[in-house]
Amino acid sequence: MKRAYQIMAPVALALLGACSILPKADPSDTYRLPSAQAAHQGAPVSWSLRLTKPQTSEFLDSPRIAVVPNGDLISSYANSRWSDPAPVLLRNRLLDGFQRDGRVTLLSTDDTNLQADYELGGQLQAFQSEYRGSAVDVLIRLDARLVRGSDQRIIASRRFEVRQAVTNTQVPAVVAAFGQAGDQLNRQVVEWVVQQGNGTVKR
Repeated sequence: MKRAYQIMAPVALALLGACSILPKADPSDTYRLPSAQAAHQGAPVSWSLRLTKPQTSEFLDSPRIAVVPNGDLISSYANSRWSDPAPVLLRNRLLDGFQRDGRVTLLSTDDTNLQADYELGGQLQAFQSEYRGSAVDVLIRLDARLVRGSDQRIIASRRFEVRQAVTNTQVPAVVAAFGQAGDQLNRQVVEWVVQQGNGTVKR
């Protein structure tokens, strides 16, 4: 028994030593999606809205900050990430947009099981920066669907596509451009949903 202990002790010490030389994970900067959207003044609507995370590709359904450097190659910025996966970022940005707008006050998300008159979801086709020659743009493309909550019938659908030029290729500038593109998308989506919702209620 004593000899077995004498053999095991050096092995255990060697394993502990090996743990100390394992490579450490690279530190990464975590970014929120910035917003500078102003509030809108309008008459409140009577109906409720539930916002769901849009479906997307496996690559975009992650905290990676996606970039298309050329052609069909999609990659991500090293040592930088979003605070949440892209579909969550976009859903939360839209929620913030509706709250700032102020017309749709009865809001919820798919994190809860609350019933709503309408549900906004869809497919997130692009959420990335793209190199076009020497220029860099941020691209957000959303195929939005507005669904009636009572029977899950699609009452309207529309593709939204926003491009925003990036001032330089550094990650903070890319993140700032994502924020500007998100503000543009918010204004378009909020206005469209309010028009569709009010039009359906009147019918």
